[in-house]
Amino acid sequence: MSSSPSPTATDEISWVLNPLLELPGVLHAVVATGDGLVEGASDGLGRASAERVAAMTATVHAAARAFTAAFTDTERPRLAQTVVESDLGYAIVVPAGENTSLAVFTAPDAQLGNVAYQMQLQVAALGRALASPSRQQVAGAPGAGATGAGSAGTTPRS
Repeated sequence: MSSSPSPTATDEISWVLNPLLELPGVLHAVVATGDGLVEGASDGLGRASAERVAAMTATVHAAARAFTAAFTDTERPRLAQTVVESDLGYAIVVPAGENTSLAVFTAPDAQLGNVAYQMQLQVAALGRALASPSRQQVAGAPGAGATGAGSAGTTPRS
């Protein structure tokens, strides 16, 4: 077992990512908007990689919703999580408030139950502190309400 330091995040939402990055086997974490922009990323992930991950997070989340809708004839199913397993590890995406997702990448031997549980704890905290309104709902945009992003304290699933 190596004694290398855990990856960290230095941006303004590091308080969301760092607890996840301290878990054994968690290699990277990204908070992404629904339209694929980076809200925050772990230090070990370069900017270009973080941007690709954010774009793919939005795509995977939308595809998983469409996939579920096709199976269930439901217009907008609420996803709890999407997991992609590969020989290199697991990518896990969870909704993290309005128009926001949290994604982590783990080693193949990570304790997925613990990672998923900790992700939900961080999502609850993130939902209280951060909401990314969709492009149409940005303050001042046509059709935008006076209150903006929604109520604090909720973590709606998208």
